[in-house]
Amino acid sequence: MKYTFGAAALAMLATTATAAVQGFDISHWQSSVDFAAAYNTGGLRFVYIKATESTTYRDPSFSSHYSGATNAGFIRGAYHFAQPGDSSGAAQADYFVAHGGGWSADGITLPGMLDLEAGCSGLSTTQMVAWIKSFSDEYQALTGRWPVIYTNLSWWTECTGNSQAFAENSPLMLARWASAPGTLPGGWGYYTIWQYKDSNPYGGDSDVFNGDETQLKKLATG
Repeated sequence: MKYTFGAAALAMLATTATAAVQGFDISHWQSSVDFAAAYNTGGLRFVYIKATESTTYRDPSFSSHYSGATNAGFIRGAYHFAQPGDSSGAAQADYFVAHGGGWSADGITLPGMLDLEAGCSGLSTTQMVAWIKSFSDEYQALTGRWPVIYTNLSWWTECTGNSQAFAENSPLMLARWASAPGTLPGGWGYYTIWQYKDSNPYGGDSDVFNGDETQLKKLATG
């Protein structure tokens, strides 16, 4: 059975900004992470872990990070670092899903996240929107879920022309290292996850979920 996290369910998150769940995101740059301490002492409850980049790179720490997070009790998900100049969006979605970016309705697996930050890759805004749509449509076809989109206002405005094509289906993971989220890109009325700091005591970046743990589990259930 396929699942979707539709607009009505996403809208629930907009009413819960004061109920925040802390998390973090990591890659092989954090070679050793104490997940038990992050969960039990740090109070973190979710983590995004880099799995792939383009169609040629698999993060060497993904498997160990993913197992460690799972064993510590985290709600966890994988992310793909986009390289739109290398290959089609669909091809990169295929590679991502084949190497850790899949999804199952188990209540502990977050939908895959598309990390968009590596410049515009020589694409026009129209071409970039088409590339993101290609990735998103393929990911949804393979998993039944729309990907979380990680971006910031500057990148999204420059590279997509501030397209509003994805706000209805894809949750937003906002990158803004500041004390407030500020203006949101792309027609999103609220963020689902906010990366608010480029460091974390347990490694990687600091994130916050715009809701409570029940709604975080809902995001991981569909």
